[in-house]
Amino acid sequence: MIRKLRLKFILINMSIVTIMLCVIFGLVMHFTQANLEQESINMMKSLVTRPFQLGMPNELGENVRLPYFIIQLGHHGELVATGGGYYDLSDREFLDDLIRITFSSPRAFAVIEEYNLRYYRFDTPVNHYVVYSDISSERATLNNMRRSCFIIGGISFFMFLGISVMLSRWAVKPVDVAWKQQRQFVADASHELKTPLTVIMTNAELAQSPEFDEVSRQKFIGSILTMARQMRRLIEQMLELARTDNSDAKMVCETVDFSKLVSDALLPFEPVFFEKGLSLNARIDSNIKVAGDEGQLCQVMDVLLDNAQKYSREGGATWVSLKKHRKGRCLLTVANEGESIPPEDIRNIFKRFYRVDKARSRAAGSFGLGLSIAEGIVARHRGKIWVESADGVNTFYVELPCP
Repeated sequence: MIRKLRLKFILINMSIVTIMLCVIFGLVMHFTQANLEQESINMMKSLVTRPFQLGMPNELGENVRLPYFIIQLGHHGELVATGGGYYDLSDREFLDDLIRITFSSPRAFAVIEEYNLRYYRFDTPVNHYVVYSDISSERATLNNMRRSCFIIGGISFFMFLGISVMLSRWAVKPVDVAWKQQRQFVADASHELKTPLTVIMTNAELAQSPEFDEVSRQKFIGSILTMARQMRRLIEQMLELARTDNSDAKMVCETVDFSKLVSDALLPFEPVFFEKGLSLNARIDSNIKVAGDEGQLCQVMDVLLDNAQKYSREGGATWVSLKKHRKGRCLLTVANEGESIPPEDIRNIFKRFYRVDKARSRAAGSFGLGLSIAEGIVARHRGKIWVESADGVNTFYVELPCP
């Protein structure tokens, strides 16, 4: 699919480039030809309106740019005079043929192809004047320009082709990444659901077996319920992740007292930390407000605090702080004492289904989606989230804009 998309991008891009090159070079050729032709006409008009200059054929005016000669005919078409130093005008047969072609046409201005001449005829009540100019140099100029256009056009085409190939990689890269993430997401979700489904089916079959007593059957049913609850939590997190990924979904945006929200979010976790022998410390500046969805911001707090209590070392401490960070920004910090996070895990920790602790059981509710959900929510609030690990303390930072 990605290859076809890249090919389509290149074809569309090169079609546009080809049309543009053809139009540009076509216009250049058209205007150049028209300009050369107009200069030739102006020159001939200038010469034919001043027939007294016939006596000075080699004295060129400033408007004369092309080789020319002039013939003057009488009222009955007899040759009266010729002028011009670029041609041998002693060939009467040549002149008679030119006169015949010129006066057989009703046009006062035309091109005689067989002689490569352009003529301009000016009639008076007494005489007829005809100026002939050589257009060989004009046509040579046009041919050279046409050849140059083909060469430049060909070079430009292949240059744009190379650029289009590179641009196609850049343009399609987000689609490629999204496609790979989608396939990875489907594979990971299938893997996460496959294990509890296998457990549920196995326990259901055992519960139906007559070989086991009532106590064993209740144990099997309990395992089924545990796996079903785990699957429900996973599906709920996947749906929440889909909602955060949906940029078209409207977010309830209101002014939220972030200081109060963080303080309230700590309350339900205090017993959890106490039961595990962990300490929870908070330092929250008052009257810090942000614009956003209160429910989603509370979910970010839940994810970070749940992550801290799961990955804290035995008897470790967790610190939560909220303060003004920069102009128009606030910084939420959740730090806990625990095993240091390796650099590789720091780079991947916000990826979906990624677990730092590979051995952590699914029963603990660790599916590797919490931080992905938190990252999506923070991004929708025009903020950023990152993690740092040093000296046995893992610290998550959330920076949000303040109205």
